[in-house]
Amino acid sequence: MPHWAIFTETSTPVRELLNFLLNGPYPDGFEALHSMKGVLFSTTEIAWFIEEELRHDRKILSKNSHQSLQSMSSGERKKALFSHLLSQQPDYMILDNAFDNLDVPTREYFTETIHRLKSSMSIIQVLSRKSDLLPFIDRYATWHQDQLSWYDKIPATADLSVKENKYFNQPLPSPLERVAYQQKILIELRNVSVSYGNKPILDKINWKIKPGEFWELKGANGSGKTTLLSLITGDNPKGYGQELYLFGNIKGSGESVWDIKKQIGYITPALTDRFRGYHTIENMLISGLVDSIGLYIQPTDEQKKLAVSWLSLLGLAEQRDTYFHDLGKGQQRLIMCARAMIKQPLLLILDEPTSDLDDNAAEMVIQLVNKLGKESDTAIVFVSHREEPGLKPKSILKLSASLHGSVGNILK
Repeated sequence: MPHWAIFTETSTPVRELLNFLLNGPYPDGFEALHSMKGVLFSTTEIAWFIEEELRHDRKILSKNSHQSLQSMSSGERKKALFSHLLSQQPDYMILDNAFDNLDVPTREYFTETIHRLKSSMSIIQVLSRKSDLLPFIDRYATWHQDQLSWYDKIPATADLSVKENKYFNQPLPSPLERVAYQQKILIELRNVSVSYGNKPILDKINWKIKPGEFWELKGANGSGKTTLLSLITGDNPKGYGQELYLFGNIKGSGESVWDIKKQIGYITPALTDRFRGYHTIENMLISGLVDSIGLYIQPTDEQKKLAVSWLSLLGLAEQRDTYFHDLGKGQQRLIMCARAMIKQPLLLILDEPTSDLDDNAAEMVIQLVNKLGKESDTAIVFVSHREEPGLKPKSILKLSASLHGSVGNILK
């Protein structure tokens, strides 16, 4: 069976490519697909099935589960979609960045399963990270500016060694005001456990985060990472009545959620979708100073100067009036990092900051994160399912499943 890999860039949309591969007219090199039945394995397909459940109460992928599709982990959702697609007995399957947001065991599960299918079904792997390439594929192409180009060998992408100081050689800009915090510990969990109904999630987690520390939070899909982060941000009521200390105060001692959140910078890929208006990247950064989605006040000269300093660090000063939505996904992610750090908060949480990025864009984000960890007093918690080349945390908290919920192991 023929198998193909198409390498894509974050800046080039793939919707048109996927449509051609699925429905025709088939691009040059894919004539073998004519009269064959294809299926698409993609997060966009999962989003459609979630919408069907929410709007029309049609359980398709989750019909044999007591859980809704929305409540499942990324790995569970993708396994449900994969099983559904195989039940259609396709001649070929398109894998659209299939390994994004998956932990190592789930990635291995899909790799092994797809490998067993390679003799009975063609695979078209559309991917933006070279490390995701399936080993049996031997036909290579790139999709760039809506053009397909063929290669005899794997096309070059980013240098995965991540050279130090390749980007961002200027010093970090100083904040307009420094947060005064005199205590030795920012966040502390003492034997914190969380359950939902009869389902245990976290079991006796002990964790201290001190000012300026650089942590990586690891764990399998469904291990409780999101639950743990929600305790730290004050969003989870399960923190009440436990020994959970947030910025010097035990949870429930009279602090508001706003008191907690104003000390935290938070980045998640989904946050980018909230900025849908016509916001210049300069105003995007200034909005981080006033904690708004968009900028609706007249900024001061000091705020403008600080925003331009950050844009200069990112190499985007000359694009200060460019609209955020006109940037490539990688540049957008850099802007979101700078927006979260512009006040240099006590704690910065980076939740899957390299998700959906190609190798080059991910490399830039990792080097910026390393710089933030090295040159600021902000504590960092970095969350990712990938082993990102070049990431330099000082400590790791790994959540591991047990009968009573995930336990935390600290690795140095």
